[in-house]
Amino acid sequence: MPANVDNLFKALADPGRRLLLDRLYADNGQTLGQLCEHLDMTRQAVTKHLKLLEKANLVVTLWRGREKLHYLNPVPIHDIAERWIGKFERRRLSVLAELKKRLEGETDG
Repeated sequence: MPANVDNLFKALADPGRRLLLDRLYADNGQTLGQLCEHLDMTRQAVTKHLKLLEKANLVVTLWRGREKLHYLNPVPIHDIAERWIGKFERRRLSVLAELKKRLEGETDG
């Protein structure tokens, strides 16, 4: 488990930060400018969100020349999932998820 789980949950609690993580998942290694494109957030707001994501170790940065690239670090999320899903028996949840998919498929058709 990460040393500071509170920072991790705080970072994941905000929809804007989750959106940034989704954008990095889709296209890892983006600059601040690239992350700001097509967002309804100011550059300052994105910067603040990125700082919290870095503090939670969900985002790591690397400098390439003058560019600061942001990368998704999925390890803390994996650690949380292992701890919490394991408690609730992964197999049972998988069966329930499959049942839900089947039921949803029947209502679509």
